[in-house]
Amino acid sequence: MEKSTIAAILLLHLSIFQSQSAVHSLATPSDNDFSYMEFVFNATDLPLEEEYDYIIVGGGTAGCPLAATLSANYSVLVVERGSILIEYPSVLREEGFVTNLMQEDDGKTAAQKFTSDDGVSNARGRVLGGSSMINAGFYSRAEKEFYAQSGIEWDMALVDKAYSWVEDTIVFQPKLETWQSVVKEALLEAGVGPDNGFSLDHIKGTKVGGSIFDDHGRRHGAVELLNRGEPKNLRVAVHATVESIIFSSNSISLSAIGIIYSDSNGKTHWANVHNKGEVILSAGAIGSPQLLLLSGISVIHPQPNIGQFMYDNPRNFIIILPPSPLDLSSLQIVGITSDFYIETLSYHVPANPKYLILANIAAKVPGPLSYGSLRLQSSFDVKIIPNVSFNYFTHPMDLARCFSGMRKLRDLLKTDSLEPFKTNSSSGTEGFKFYGPSLPVNQTDNASFETFCRSTVATFWHYHGGCLVGKVVDGRLRVMGINALPVVDGSTFNFSPGTNPQATLMMLGRYVGLEVLQEGEVCEG
Repeated sequence: MEKSTIAAILLLHLSIFQSQSAVHSLATPSDNDFSYMEFVFNATDLPLEEEYDYIIVGGGTAGCPLAATLSANYSVLVVERGSILIEYPSVLREEGFVTNLMQEDDGKTAAQKFTSDDGVSNARGRVLGGSSMINAGFYSRAEKEFYAQSGIEWDMALVDKAYSWVEDTIVFQPKLETWQSVVKEALLEAGVGPDNGFSLDHIKGTKVGGSIFDDHGRRHGAVELLNRGEPKNLRVAVHATVESIIFSSNSISLSAIGIIYSDSNGKTHWANVHNKGEVILSAGAIGSPQLLLLSGISVIHPQPNIGQFMYDNPRNFIIILPPSPLDLSSLQIVGITSDFYIETLSYHVPANPKYLILANIAAKVPGPLSYGSLRLQSSFDVKIIPNVSFNYFTHPMDLARCFSGMRKLRDLLKTDSLEPFKTNSSSGTEGFKFYGPSLPVNQTDNASFETFCRSTVATFWHYHGGCLVGKVVDGRLRVMGINALPVVDGSTFNFSPGTNPQATLMMLGRYVGLEVLQEGEVCEG
């Protein structure tokens, strides 16, 4: 097909994007705001002993908004094992998304790589701002079912207030790139309707979601929420590795009273909390259960469910090699059904300069019923990542949902919208050229799809669990049987909220902080 014809067909099929009337107030595009750096310190520059009202372990997606909120009335120390963004500037650019995930892990990179026992490569954030600094930027609120099934008694007015606080600061309405517009039309053509336009809410059908990338491709992750904090009350230590939680016990109860952490020079620091203060774990679905186990929780207070019920949403995908250059795009649109979500990216693969841009279309299984566990590799070294298994597709319902998702990808490939992305072969036939596996040739039986689903399974980086509500923490997110030890991150989730969890994680940090402030006002009153 001639390039002029391709261009004409693209123009025909690209919809003129008109947003729905705005329901949520969003941020205004601007340069990255590094004001928070005034209270960020290398751990080597901090005293060996300190005391605060609140200590937050993990300066990530939930930890940053939590710290900013608490600092309104309390002294707060955030302890982050990773570095500052200036050391890894590629995380601040939209085009750096794939680069960050693919670069060799040197022990300091923003994305720490690990491979689960299932043999699936994965990553976790190791930078101030956490995984919000290495993800694909998509922002979408949780579905109603998440709140109903979470085990938490939510104040929904406060939930909305917390979301809005995040959205006012770092969330944008994306300007659709060509590939995103094409797939949006293909989804509608393939029956994933209705067209919900632009929305931050979780709605069945096809929609454009929010983004933490602005129109200039700048990433505004959770780290910029620190700018909403009170500088005089807030201190952030980077290159600070928490090794253990400190406990105090009496005849009545057991309480968390501080942490032990090491700096990059190997010096040990002790940070304690004032009376009525708390040590808050926000180290993620890997870090929080790992630290609880390393701190000897199972010995001092039996907690057999720590590290159990580890979930990861399976991702299965196809990659198309476009016949002509294509614009780069992060996640901007999603097709939402009961059984699967479909999202897409177009990106450059650094290790393969021969292909300028690849077009990836993926299906995600929501709420997987298969789960695994986390087990320590080392009982004393926090830097050795635990063994993690997710046991993808061990539950037949997850496999059935994958079948449905792959059949919908098949339907997408048959749409007129994707016709321009076929390539003429040397034999004169026209078809899609794939980078990696294509869908099964035999699509009439489940056996072929089962082989495809199992052999191509990958992660969407939305793994969660290990400290579930009702299993490890109570409905207020506090570790059961221990005082002053909440867990505020995705390790408490029994399923990943929304199409992508970062919106809900940032909301959660703000929400928990607001609850603490409200409780403080009641006590003072």
